[in-house]
Amino acid sequence: MTKLTREDLMSLEEYAEKRPEFRQKVLEHKKARKIALGDHATLYFEDRLTIQYQIQEMLRIEKIFEAEGINEELDAYNPLIPDGSNWKATFMIEYGDVDERQKVLATLVGVEDKVWVQVEGFDRVYAIADEDMERDTEEKTSAVHFMRFELSDEMCQAVKDGKAIAMGIDFEGFMQEVNPIDEASRASLAADIQ
Repeated sequence: MTKLTREDLMSLEEYAEKRPEFRQKVLEHKKARKIALGDHATLYFEDRLTIQYQIQEMLRIEKIFEAEGINEELDAYNPLIPDGSNWKATFMIEYGDVDERQKVLATLVGVEDKVWVQVEGFDRVYAIADEDMERDTEEKTSAVHFMRFELSDEMCQAVKDGKAIAMGIDFEGFMQEVNPIDEASRASLAADIQ
């Protein structure tokens, strides 16, 4: 997938006009890119459209309209767009109660390295997590991690050929598996592969 440039973005004025319909389009698109791994963990797979939305929203909220600021947002978010041989996702550990979440995060140090995807007929591929910065300490992990799942050429071809995709977490006490993910999600993720 090609990275976003300033020319791909709407001005603040144009975005204000088009935001309701653009937002609806993105929210609908995101439905197939959200994979729940049990009740408290979710993978949100990013692509060019989801990242464009993130950037547009940041520009709107921060009222950024100068070239330097726009370029900073592009530099921050473009690495989250898949490169054609991988999937990129935001992994979230979700508990509504803050105290419960803090207690659970203290038991999940290293969980980000145990999240996996698997293309039918191949071994699991574990996440390369938090390439931009460390998000855990010896005492707890973060509730949010950024992940890349790098696929071999053979796996990419199998995805394009319609093979099933499974996902899960291989962390003692927090094991989860979705096998296979639904067809809408599989098709959406297959579109990320070149």
